[in-house]
Amino acid sequence: MSGESFNWQAFLGRWQEEWVPRDDSDMDAYEDDGETFVLPGRPGADEAAIAAAEERLGRRLPPSYRAFLAVSDGWHVDETVGVYQLGGAADIRWFGDPHGMTSLYEENLGDDPREEDVRLAGMWKRALQLETDSDMSHALLDPGDVDADGEWALYVYKGWSGELPRRYPSFRAYMEAMYRRFHADRSQDTDFVNATTRAQDAHVDEARVLAVLGRYEEALPLLEEARSFGRPRSAALFNQLRQFMHPHETPGYGNLVADPLYLPELLPVEAMPEVTGRWQPGGDDHWLRMMVARGVARKRAEAVRSAVRDGNHRYAPDGSWGRAVNEARGAARWGNSDAAWRVLRAALPRWKAPGPLLIAPVGLLADPILGPLITPERGRELLATPRDGQQGPAPEPVPDLDPPGLVWLAETATMRQAFDGYRCVWVEGSDPARLPALIGEDGAELGAPVDSRTAFWRAPRSNDREGVQPWEDRALVSVGRTAEGWAFAFDGRAHSSLSTRFVSPAQAASVSGRAVVVCRESRPSSPGGRSATFHLSVAEQGVDLYAFTVQGAEITRSGEIPEALDPARLFRPEDAELGAEIRMLAALHTELGLSLPHFALTRGKLPTFTTRSWTRAPREGEGYATLTFVRHRP
Repeated sequence: MSGESFNWQAFLGRWQEEWVPRDDSDMDAYEDDGETFVLPGRPGADEAAIAAAEERLGRRLPPSYRAFLAVSDGWHVDETVGVYQLGGAADIRWFGDPHGMTSLYEENLGDDPREEDVRLAGMWKRALQLETDSDMSHALLDPGDVDADGEWALYVYKGWSGELPRRYPSFRAYMEAMYRRFHADRSQDTDFVNATTRAQDAHVDEARVLAVLGRYEEALPLLEEARSFGRPRSAALFNQLRQFMHPHETPGYGNLVADPLYLPELLPVEAMPEVTGRWQPGGDDHWLRMMVARGVARKRAEAVRSAVRDGNHRYAPDGSWGRAVNEARGAARWGNSDAAWRVLRAALPRWKAPGPLLIAPVGLLADPILGPLITPERGRELLATPRDGQQGPAPEPVPDLDPPGLVWLAETATMRQAFDGYRCVWVEGSDPARLPALIGEDGAELGAPVDSRTAFWRAPRSNDREGVQPWEDRALVSVGRTAEGWAFAFDGRAHSSLSTRFVSPAQAASVSGRAVVVCRESRPSSPGGRSATFHLSVAEQGVDLYAFTVQGAEITRSGEIPEALDPARLFRPEDAELGAEIRMLAALHTELGLSLPHFALTRGKLPTFTTRSWTRAPREGEGYATLTFVRHRP
């Protein structure tokens, strides 16, 4: 929008009426030739002065800047650091790149630079310099970056920051941003009250009501604008909406985290790894100092941090919402993510805010079992659900995320990469907590829920552990329960378990009922390598019923295999290996009712334990070899 259609008189007049210096030292900035300016603006320049400046520069000024000069011939911006004073028509001049920035930026363009990078590199020599007082900073209008209204982009370069210049699409956009910053700098002053602050505070109140009505899309722009003015409460409310829309981002909640009303919800969220930076040296200590500075007792912060870090934290609200959370955790604990979300979805209208600054159950995100359920789609569904005593239409439910059966293990390139080889034990009708006793190594116990993919790929090889023989192949497995009631133990990193010394754990797992074992070795990394090996074994009441192993065209079998699972029918020599695997996985679902939870194994968290070895000890005269790869750093 051009500057000519904007009411600069009203805008700058409102700014001057609201003007309050940050502190007494600001008054020094207003002195000019002995005259003290107690307001940021000056009388406007007449048309002759503006035309004279344009003649001197050889260019007509962009519309919004030209219109501004006619109302105020300069302005005290009053940034804390950066640009302090914008000059008038007689002060502006071509920048001329006195610091040699052009060559520096051109050197970094590369072979295929973006258009905006080329434009920025050329900006330094052609820009118009507006500031007359600054902290090693420049306000530069670029006549080479012009929009359809003839507006020049304005770049603010803070030479001390080491950052790229910040671009504003026009002079007007820059001044509106400075006006908002003027308000934000004074937002903590309880005496700073005017028509603008009252209007923005009313927007915050309106947005809160809209948010708990489920009309979060209407609340967002109100809160975003109020936040840009630094209005109290706006950032906390806005960040809650943004966090559920982007659950893997954690914006932080400032001093609100120490408020007793909100601490149980917000402190665990602040303790999540995305915030504490535990991947950096001293990350925990820095976080603890920050929490203490905000008013949180150090022991409380340490306890919450440890619980979140170890996966033992539990989101435990009161009332009927709390009971639903507990029920949902019971389903999600063993991988039934869709059922858990359906429980939470049904209970959301009963959620009650502990205080006016909470508009959504943020603490849910820090729960190690329930937090991963909140995808961006589910987060938006949550926000669109009326809650905290409000009535309104429910949003369209997000579809379930778990496909039925097992075919998803081989169906997409992403899944084949995530689980290049896999092995799984299913036990019919069993409690998943019993699996360590059935097939675990000595002393195996279920660990806290962890990200399955991370666990598979970061876990050390079993024979790298002290006390484990080189020939052993123990597996770190994720544990859960299928929708059909089978307990399962899944390893997504099966590489070479199907050797001649392979021992299926089906018999040991079947002491109280039917057990099924499926293994698929990792595919060869090079084209033309040997075919991946596929294995199925079934046992019941401690007795092996049937089994087969397929490698290429070779099939070994035992027992009476049901026709629906006959490997000769499913693994046809003329078919591609992947197609045969998909047919077998589909048949296992149809014939035996086997499935695995896609979401829990790829994006959720499940308990784990380490199994006994899937290979037997070598017999007398039977040799074996182990390979160890060591990376040497130069």
